Amino acid sequence: MRQKLRDLVVRLYARRVERRLDLTRVPKHIGVILDGNRRWARAAGGSPEQGHQAGADKIFELLGWCEETDVEVVTLWLLSTDNLDRPEAELVPLLGIIEDCVRGLAASGRVRVHHVGTLDLLPSRTQGVLKEAAEATADASGLLVNVAVGYGGRQEIADAVRSLLSEHAGRGTALEDLAETVEVEDIARHLYTRGQPDPDLVIRTSGEQRLSGFMLWQTAHSEYHFCDVFWPAFRKVDFLRALRDFGARSRRFGA
Repeated sequence: MRQKLRDLVVRLYARRVERRLDLTRVPKHIGVILDGNRRWARAAGGSPEQGHQAGADKIFELLGWCEETDVEVVTLWLLSTDNLDRPEAELVPLLGIIEDCVRGLAASGRVRVHHVGTLDLLPSRTQGVLKEAAEATADASGLLVNVAVGYGGRQEIADAVRSLLSEHAGRGTALEDLAETVEVEDIARHLYTRGQPDPDLVIRTSGEQRLSGFMLWQTAHSEYHFCDVFWPAFRKVDFLRALRDFGARSRRFGA
């Protein structure tokens, strides 16, 4: 009875926050660090796999909230390059959950799926799922969902610089000339998210207050919102609070 009453109060509060939300100040691109799956499972007496599955299920709720509030781009950090060093007994089921999640996103017909990360670091089956999802949703007109799998911020910048050098090598540009002329925009054109707006807001769950290498280049001017709840327990009211706090901030971009 007490839990039902608590849930009712939370729903009523969420509606109040949503009614007062200024949709003209909603972030167009949100990055989400989905943290705390394993700790949530441990607290509930479950396995890491159950935590990862609950976290994957929560993604579909989040995207629904984003659609309701006119968010246009969402970047979901599902697997970092560091996570690839986890024990095989945990990593293999996790990759399977990610593959099923990406297939579900593609099958929904509601979103456009784009992979950000280094494909070569991933198993061939995972690579195939990511490529197929991107191809199947290329013409979708809904929310753009970046799935960051095998992603690391430093790796992305290194890949961008490598791609830039390769491009100019193909043109016959001398290294000395490139060093004299390269601009910030030249590197940005080779990022995994090239052509997309940078994140306005980054949300990290689980109470951790660090980026851990998430979109190091793109988040130079992003606002951050750190939420204490573990990702599988993330609620609509938590999402709305993040949007409310973002809308209340004055973004000066260093001016």
